[in-house]
Amino acid sequence: MLESTPYQTLGVREDASYEEIRDARDRLLTATEGDESQQESIESAYDAILMDRLRARQENRIKVPDQIRYPERLSASFVTNMKMQAAERRFSWVWRWLDRPPLRELLITSGVFAGLGLLALFTPLQPTTNLAIALLVSIILLTRKERKFGRALLLAFTALAVGFASAWVLDLLRLSGGFWPSPIQVVTILLWLWLVTVFGR
Repeated sequence: MLESTPYQTLGVREDASYEEIRDARDRLLTATEGDESQQESIESAYDAILMDRLRARQENRIKVPDQIRYPERLSASFVTNMKMQAAERRFSWVWRWLDRPPLRELLITSGVFAGLGLLALFTPLQPTTNLAIALLVSIILLTRKERKFGRALLLAFTALAVGFASAWVLDLLRLSGGFWPSPIQVVTILLWLWLVTVFGR
């Protein structure tokens, strides 16, 4: 009767991965708990497979990826990619709050707000009328994007509040015209509404 090979003892194929071999060993050791001779046989088979793999690697019968054999030769792009992934994980909370809209949506929303900005700069409309129109447009676009009216209202009014705070800072710095809100301040508020409408989530 032929003696079984270490691979047959563990019940794995000869091309099994290291993880499969280790899992098979652990599973068999658990199943044969208390039977020292069986466990000794399993450990011996596991050791024999590892020695066989080591010999095959030394004889170049097993191809080892360069990044494992020569970690110091990692390409610059690989290192850069790893750093970017680490940065993304570090700032993942930011990405949860930011939307990445399709180009078509970005262009449509940008066009609408650019038109509103031009109205604020070059027409005699009251600033409050411009802002009311912009707020309404922002709520409509956010509702269409988010499919939640309450969330759209919250985002739009948050953008409006931040916009007013920015406009007030401009007034303190005297970067605006004589009356409040000036066309520049209205455009600042519109800019915040646009940013939240496009990138808010």
